[in-house]
Amino acid sequence: MTIQLITKQGEELLQSKETPWTIYPRPQMRRDSYVNLNGPWELTVGEEKYDIRVPFCPESLLSGVQKHFPEGSYLVYRRKFTLPENFNRGRVKLHIGAADQTTACFVNGGYVGEPYTGYTGATFDITPFLRPGENELTLSCYDDLNDQRIPYGKQVVPEKRGGMWYTPVSGIWQTVWLESVPETYIKNLRIDNRGYAVEISVSPALEGVVKVSGLGEFQLVDGRVTIAPENPHLWSPEDPYLYDFTVETEQDRVASYFAIRSLEIKDNRLCLNGKPYFFHGLLDQGYWPDGLYTPAAPECYAEDILAMKKLGFNMLRKHIKVEPEEFYYQCDKLGMVVFQDMVNNGDYSFFRDTALPTVGLQKLPDKYMHRDAQTRQFFLDTMAETVKLLQNHPSICYWTIFNEGWGQFDSDNVYEQFRKLDNTRFIDSTSGWFRQKKTDVDSRHVYFKPIKLKESDKPLVLSEFGGYSYKPEGHVFNTESTYGYGKYKTAEEFTAAVAELYEKQVLPAKENGLCAAVYTQVSDVEDETNGILTYDRKVCKLSAEIMGPIGEKLCK
Repeated sequence: MTIQLITKQGEELLQSKETPWTIYPRPQMRRDSYVNLNGPWELTVGEEKYDIRVPFCPESLLSGVQKHFPEGSYLVYRRKFTLPENFNRGRVKLHIGAADQTTACFVNGGYVGEPYTGYTGATFDITPFLRPGENELTLSCYDDLNDQRIPYGKQVVPEKRGGMWYTPVSGIWQTVWLESVPETYIKNLRIDNRGYAVEISVSPALEGVVKVSGLGEFQLVDGRVTIAPENPHLWSPEDPYLYDFTVETEQDRVASYFAIRSLEIKDNRLCLNGKPYFFHGLLDQGYWPDGLYTPAAPECYAEDILAMKKLGFNMLRKHIKVEPEEFYYQCDKLGMVVFQDMVNNGDYSFFRDTALPTVGLQKLPDKYMHRDAQTRQFFLDTMAETVKLLQNHPSICYWTIFNEGWGQFDSDNVYEQFRKLDNTRFIDSTSGWFRQKKTDVDSRHVYFKPIKLKESDKPLVLSEFGGYSYKPEGHVFNTESTYGYGKYKTAEEFTAAVAELYEKQVLPAKENGLCAAVYTQVSDVEDETNGILTYDRKVCKLSAEIMGPIGEKLCK
């Protein structure tokens, strides 16, 4: 039996009827031009019509629909809008934060385009299609989970949901919004953190000035400038200092921020700001009981982050999902390192990818795995788009390419391609097993057996472990089944088991070079009951009094 759970923010949203997610959706490239298109839309699927609340997927409670449509359906969204007076500065852009899987855009009946929008969204220039007064916007989303060429993460068709596979998400699941830009404008802003200096560049390579709060003005030359303060205020989870800045060109102006922090490997240790740093983290799936991929309100991200910081954690591994940029902004601002996964595509085999590695078969050549050329290219293209979308966020310190063999192929070559996209962060090519030659770390997953890690030729990362289950009554999605890697009936038993795991197994592993550990996980997710928070975020199963001293020992 399953029970509909709801967060505090979800309850408030349903009672208030207000437009959700009205915050500016691009915190690192802000203009004073913004029209939010969230709220009520008309949804048509086949012959059926619904009223839907955007940006929540139709499968979610908060959407008002709570229905998954057959694979291969077209979800057609419609609404009307009128531009504010003097809004149009030359070009009008429509942004979709994310919509699963592809989205065809029409304005006043005119076809604008149809790109992949699943996790990285899209931008459309709708200027030629606009007319004075009221305009009609139509977005037709196509979704087919049976097409495994397209990244899908942990989504499965509803009849296969259970364990580590979750309710699918279709259609729009991030903010839809408009902005206007001049004819010559900053299309892209890139911030490269290179040790104790930051390089800021714009494309196209416009002339202009960068004004940094507390540091002064710097001229763009060929569209770029390097800023290297004599005494930089370094960013860390303990002191997440951000420098605010603006870029001003002849016609355009955007506001942003950067941080200064260094990442390097020295003496087989992962180092932050020149010193060995222990990344004490948690697996973070990014699912919510009422909104699925999308929390009821942006504030939910900060609450999760602060709850984990209170327990002594300094890192979240964002697991095979890309979040709205608000999540990464809160990590930047509040001081939470992010280990960011790519989103998998390709087929999954329980026997090959889970069963055999769990019993010890963790060496497997991957050059000829997942050979389909289209599937491989889709992964590489989405990988590049993910890095482009997120690369400016200083909290992201580590990228994971493949997880437990899911969709894995030719990882040595993929590592080299990834390094060209970003050569400033740590790269974990193969999280869990099936490690090849090229990776920055030796990444292991350990469940069902004691953690016994031997010294390695690379920094050791325990990228998944734990996963103990405890089910507080009244806060459980599935009351009949329990999914976790160790089951406990009371809060006291659960807390004692987690503490003992860290004290007797994780802490001793530091002596063999362990540099990071990722406990499973931040919250329960549907049938999974192995979270520190319940799925509705209303109960924290661990206490700061127990976990705080453990974190201090790990991170000293």
